Amino acid sequence: MSDKLDFTRRKFARKKDNIERNLDKSTIMVCKHPELQSRLRFTMFTTFAFNTTVSKQPTFSFIGIPGLEAANIWISIPFCLLYFVALVGNTLLLILVRAERNLHEPQFYFLAMLALTDLGLSLSTMPSVLAIFWFDVRHIGLDACLAQMFFIHTLSSVESGVLVAMAFDRLVAICAPLNYTRILTHCTVGCLTGAALIRGATLLAPLPFFLRTFPFCGANILSHSYCYYPDMLNLACGDITFSSAYGLAFVLGTFAVDVVFILASYMKILGTIMKMGTQDRNWRPLHTCACHLSTVIIFYLPLISLAVLHRYTQDTSPILYTTMSNAYLLMTPLLNPLVYSLKSRQIQAALHKRFWVQRVIAGE
Repeated sequence: MSDKLDFTRRKFARKKDNIERNLDKSTIMVCKHPELQSRLRFTMFTTFAFNTTVSKQPTFSFIGIPGLEAANIWISIPFCLLYFVALVGNTLLLILVRAERNLHEPQFYFLAMLALTDLGLSLSTMPSVLAIFWFDVRHIGLDACLAQMFFIHTLSSVESGVLVAMAFDRLVAICAPLNYTRILTHCTVGCLTGAALIRGATLLAPLPFFLRTFPFCGANILSHSYCYYPDMLNLACGDITFSSAYGLAFVLGTFAVDVVFILASYMKILGTIMKMGTQDRNWRPLHTCACHLSTVIIFYLPLISLAVLHRYTQDTSPILYTTMSNAYLLMTPLLNPLVYSLKSRQIQAALHKRFWVQRVIAGE
């Protein structure tokens, strides 16, 4: 019995020696062949990079509405209705501007661009918001969060640029009515809207790359129901001085400049009206600006309030953060179609012609 055991041990020892000699030969071959060495290094590098990426990919959590988690299903009902109204209203504006020939004017082309931007904003935030309230899904990966953040901030910048173009449209229509058709051609409208889109996409493209360079070592709980750049930057571990300064410079160079231009445009409009004689003075042109002024207030007021909360307040109630963030990205797409439907006579006439008259004809 002992002889058999000794024979078995010697057999396994010989196999082990053969395996070790083969491994040594493989190592020597790799060392002698540069091509095999490069392949081995590439395989080791990609494996290490993949494992590191998978293991260190951060995940972010949405808070929804703090303290009301048990009522998420009921809260989702008004949110669904608001999103539905926003999507239907902006889609309807696009259909009317495309279908009605009397709306083929620069003012309504800008309105169509505004409606398209509002549709993009609604569709950018709707998945994460409804996922929280419907399915209690509160986690999102870094790549998805960066993509959502890029679209939200880019579309917000584009909407601000479109509001500036609409202010320029009103400025030319009131201060230089005889040159309106010569100045605001189709080419001019295309250049203004294209410039707003290129400006937003170009200036916001570095933000996702800035955030990818930082490690996220905390709980990664976001203050909103979507990914917002200042919110994500506050969660980063590292020196965020440059990224924070770039974000501030972007806000000052886009939104602040746009607000100044809009204010200057309306000061010029008001000055033109005041220069008219008392008998010739007509305040009716200002009524045509009511829709645009309402849209400007609806867009910039929540935007400025949210920016101030993030930059100058630290211990603000989460409920206030949630309220302002939802007002910032939900109320604008919701109210813009309603404002233009109630204030613009051309839009009212197009709605009446498209739906009421056609319904009467169909009934006959």
